[in-house]
Amino acid sequence: MGTKLIVSMSQNLLATIFEGAKQLYPRENILFLRGKKSKDILQINELVVPPFAVHGQGFATVPLYMLPVDFSIVGTVHSHPSGNISLSNVDFNHFFGRIIMIVGFPFISKDNVAIYDSKGENLSLEITNE
Repeated sequence: MGTKLIVSMSQNLLATIFEGAKQLYPRENILFLRGKKSKDILQINELVVPPFAVHGQGFATVPLYMLPVDFSIVGTVHSHPSGNISLSNVDFNHFFGRIIMIVGFPFISKDNVAIYDSKGENLSLEITNE
């Protein structure tokens, strides 16, 4: 059995994700995560605002057929205004990339974040000061 992937991102990037979620609250927000994998670390270094995203109460969606091919996209992040950061069946069925990150209300700390791989396994988040 291999070592579990660790997801790493800067405190500033996480703060930007939280701010976007707060701005759209009580609607859900969705963004793409750009980064690269090296050994057992998936380093997230950029956010991509998806074109034509729809942000609603209880859902956020993106028409994937409209997106250009971009192999630097490693996953998505979306908000759960309810505060529940569990992976739902709908989330799992709309998985895109290596990971799905969920941020929950009140969007203030690492405790409000959950990250899952394509098998639904919970992954660790490492926050850097970069």
